[in-house]
Amino acid sequence: MLPFFLVHKQKQPAKQLDKRARWGIILVGVGYAIVWQGHFWEMQLRAWRLALCIIFLMFAALLSWTGAGALGRQWRLDAGLTADHQLVTAGPYRFVRHPIYTSMLCTLCATGALLAPWWLFVPSILFFIAGTEIRVHIEEKLLAAHFGEQFTEYKRRVPAYIPFLR
Repeated sequence: MLPFFLVHKQKQPAKQLDKRARWGIILVGVGYAIVWQGHFWEMQLRAWRLALCIIFLMFAALLSWTGAGALGRQWRLDAGLTADHQLVTAGPYRFVRHPIYTSMLCTLCATGALLAPWWLFVPSILFFIAGTEIRVHIEEKLLAAHFGEQFTEYKRRVPAYIPFLR
C-alpha cells in the first residue's frame, strides 16, 4: 500500500459553485448573534418558554439529521452542484425543499423562546430570513438550471423552508 501522498488522486467531477451564498451565511450568523444580546441571565425562566424551546430543538435535531442524511455526499457549505448531482425529494425533502434551513430556523426560535425578549427576537428572525432567502434563491437557481422542469414541479408542490408557506 502506498502512502497517502503518493496515491494518484481521482479527478473530481466538474462542480458548479456560487460563493455569493456566503453573504446569506453572514446574515444568518448576525441573526443568531442578535438573539444572544439580551440580559438572559436576568430573565426568569417560564415553563412555557422551556417547553417551546424543547419542541423547537426536537424538530431542529430531527430535520438536520434526516436532511443531511438524505443529501449524503451532496451536502456542502457553498451553494453548488456536481456533474452527477441528483435532486433529492425523499425524507424531509418531501415536506420542505430546504429542511436544514428549517432546522436552523427551529434552533433560532428555540434560542429566542428561551433567552430573548421580543425586541431582540424580531430583528434576529428578520436577519435570519434575509440570509436564508439569499441562499435559497441562489441554490434554487442552480437547481432549476440543472434539473429544469423536474425542479419546477417539485418547487410548485413543496414549500421552501417554512412548512405550509409557499
